[in-house]
Amino acid sequence: MSRPRSVDDYISAAKQWQPELIALRDILRETDMEESVKWGAPCYGFGTKNLVGILGFKSYFGLWFHQGAILSDPAKTLINAQEGKTQALRQWRMYNSDDIRPDMVRLYLAETTANHRAGRTVSL
Repeated sequence: MSRPRSVDDYISAAKQWQPELIALRDILRETDMEESVKWGAPCYGFGTKNLVGILGFKSYFGLWFHQGAILSDPAKTLINAQEGKTQALRQWRMYNSDDIRPDMVRLYLAETTANHRAGRTVSL
């Protein structure tokens, strides 16, 4: 199977989670972040700076925050998928459509954008 060239291709090829991926995409498209496909998945950011990705897996779908370690995480949803390896990236895993909380997602996206504009990043 070839890598998707667009977010539409990615969502169309998804064997599950299509409505949920569309819902997350719709929220992300409310922002001024640019939409692209990187590493075969939808990615949102500014220029060459990746801030957020959406992904679907067998048992969950969700958001990946590339600088998630510096987010305040008021809903306590972010996890480090590879403890001890991943320093900045955090995931927000969702297991059904009810897990999509649009207002909370918008809050995290606003903080991500504000951190980017302020030049805040994880110190490596």
